[in-house]
Amino acid sequence: MKKAFPLSVEFLYQLFSLVVIIIIVHAVYVGIIRPNADAILAEQAALLETDKSYVAKRSVYVLIRDYEQEACFILMFWAIAIMAYKGVATIRQRALLHMDLIPLAEGMRILPEDTRELSRHIQALPAQQRNSLIPRALLAALHRFSATRNIQDVASTTHAYCASEGERLESELSMIRYIAWAIPSVGFIGTVRGIGEALGQAHKAIEGDIFDVTKSLGVAFNSTLIALLISIGLMFLLHQLQLLQERYVLDAEAYCDENLTRHLHTQ
Repeated sequence: MKKAFPLSVEFLYQLFSLVVIIIIVHAVYVGIIRPNADAILAEQAALLETDKSYVAKRSVYVLIRDYEQEACFILMFWAIAIMAYKGVATIRQRALLHMDLIPLAEGMRILPEDTRELSRHIQALPAQQRNSLIPRALLAALHRFSATRNIQDVASTTHAYCASEGERLESELSMIRYIAWAIPSVGFIGTVRGIGEALGQAHKAIEGDIFDVTKSLGVAFNSTLIALLISIGLMFLLHQLQLLQERYVLDAEAYCDENLTRHLHTQ
C-alpha cells in the first residue's frame, strides 16, 4: 500500500493538471486568439476584394487559431506539467546525496555486526525520504551484508537496485513519449482537414475567389508547422529530464559505493 500511494498522487496530479490546462487554453482561445484571428481574416478578405494584388501578412493569431493547434498546445502544456512533477521529484531525491545517511568517521570499518544499528538510522528517516532510491539501496545492501558477509554481494545488490530504478524511471516516461508522438499526428490531422476543405472549395478558385481556398490551405500548413515546432521543443525537454534522472541513478550508485561498500570488512 505504501508503494501505491505516491502513484495515486501522481495520477491525480496528472488528471487535475490536464483539466486545468484544458480550461485555461480553451479560455485563451475563445477570448483572445480566435476573435483576433477572425478579425484579421475579415480584414484581409476585404482588402483582397478591393486589391487583387494584395499580399496578406502572416499573423500569429491566424497561425495558431485552429482546433488542431489548440489540441497541440494542450498536450504540450500537459507534458510539461508531467515533466515538471518528475523533475522536482528527482531534484528532491538528489538532495539525499548531500546527507550523511551512514554516519561514519573517516577510516572506520563496518562489520556485519554493525549493520543493524546502521539500518535503524536509515529507517528513522521520514517516509518520503526512506522510500527514495538511496535509502532503499543502502538498506538492501546492509541486509545482504548481514546475511552473507560477502562484500561482492553487497556491490551487486546496490548495482541491481540502481539498475532497477533506472528502468522504472525510463518506463514512466512512456506517457510523455506518447504525447510527443501524438502532437505531430494531431498536426497531420489538421493538414488532411485543411486540404480536404480546400479541395471542396476548388470551384470558387475557378471562379476567381481564392480567399477561402487559401484559408483552408493555411489550416493545413499552419497545423503541421505548429505541431512540429512544439514536438521539437518537447523532445528537447524530455531528453533533459531523462539526462537528469540517469545522472541521479549513477550518482546514487556511486554514493553507495563511496559511503558504504568501501567501508565494509568481514572481520
